[in-house]
Amino acid sequence: MDMEFSPEDLAFQKEVRDFIAENYPAELRGKQDEGEELSKEDFLAWHKILYKKGWVAPAWPVEYGGTGWTPTQRFIFSEETARADCIRLLPFGLSMVGPVIYTFGTPEQKARFLPRILSGEDWWCQGYSEPGAGSDLASLRTTAVRDGDHYVVNGQKTWTTLAQHADWGFFLVRTDKDAKQQEGISFLLIDMKSPGITVRPIITLGGEHEVNEVWLEDVRVPVDQRVYEENKGWTCAKFLLAHERTGIAGVAASKRGIEKVKAIARTELDGEKPLLQNPFFKRKVAELEIDLTALEFTELRGLAGPNAGKGPGPESSLLKIKGSEIQQRLTELTLEAVGHYGAPYFRGFGEGDNEHPIGPDYAHRAAPTYFNMRKTTIYGGSNEIQRNIIAKMVLGL
Repeated sequence: MDMEFSPEDLAFQKEVRDFIAENYPAELRGKQDEGEELSKEDFLAWHKILYKKGWVAPAWPVEYGGTGWTPTQRFIFSEETARADCIRLLPFGLSMVGPVIYTFGTPEQKARFLPRILSGEDWWCQGYSEPGAGSDLASLRTTAVRDGDHYVVNGQKTWTTLAQHADWGFFLVRTDKDAKQQEGISFLLIDMKSPGITVRPIITLGGEHEVNEVWLEDVRVPVDQRVYEENKGWTCAKFLLAHERTGIAGVAASKRGIEKVKAIARTELDGEKPLLQNPFFKRKVAELEIDLTALEFTELRGLAGPNAGKGPGPESSLLKIKGSEIQQRLTELTLEAVGHYGAPYFRGFGEGDNEHPIGPDYAHRAAPTYFNMRKTTIYGGSNEIQRNIIAKMVLGL
């Protein structure tokens, strides 16, 4: 596989780099640097700038608003946005339900939803996990009963990321209680302002309101908001999860994360010599870099292989497993590098008119980030489940 960029690719790289430098919102950068909790407007600010440029959905087909970039250009764009510490675009619309709609949706659904996903006018959330139905998602119990040209939906979803901001949600619901588990599920698009929907916060160990539980009580959903056939929603669910798992790999972001860890470990802390001079810590960093390089080549083979452009397959489970494990190891190394200044820090602790959080700025988010990243090996299908998928679909066991 040729890893050298062509002159055209180098010109594209410069174009992307210059665009980010000139257009990334300074206010958003400041909030990121201070570790402040981001608002809905903050999340959408960079999205809308990229939408105006025509760069918000590089992986989408051109006819639906994609860029038409080559796999190499998509790789460069990912690298450059990570290198510049740009906020990651929320995946729920662009990377998850959007591909489901343009692949399985009706012409009316495509015309109605895709433009508003691209523009950021509609914020989406994911209604998959339930109490007792996470990794074993096919055991979900939220029901949708047909009533004329509507479904009546009742149930509970949990760990619904940023649902407090959502305009719409895509939900897996059971439409046939007597069918085999996967065969009785449908995929519904639900207006989050519908009567009967209640969103309740779940506060994380880091002190953030990131996830929620969502209750649905007699929520009426038009039948024309079902994607694909009734009781065939599992087909959409598997397709969506493959896209989600590929995105979870986060190679470019992890490469930038390693740079940050090394920068911290080169710093003298409390008069001690830099941690990167410690051979044991240095070995951990080197091992992580080697694993990340291997993951990067695996991802590039997928982008450049014969099935490129056909959507991710079971190989996405490989990317999800290794990518999520690397992300967790990064947070562990960061916590180790900041030492006792990484003791659990919650937003607002030590702040006041004349008070400041203890220790260097780069240490303040180490513990909350470590706690939050424990989830990466679970969401998108736990890594244990992904190993089963690889055994069956890749290795043929």
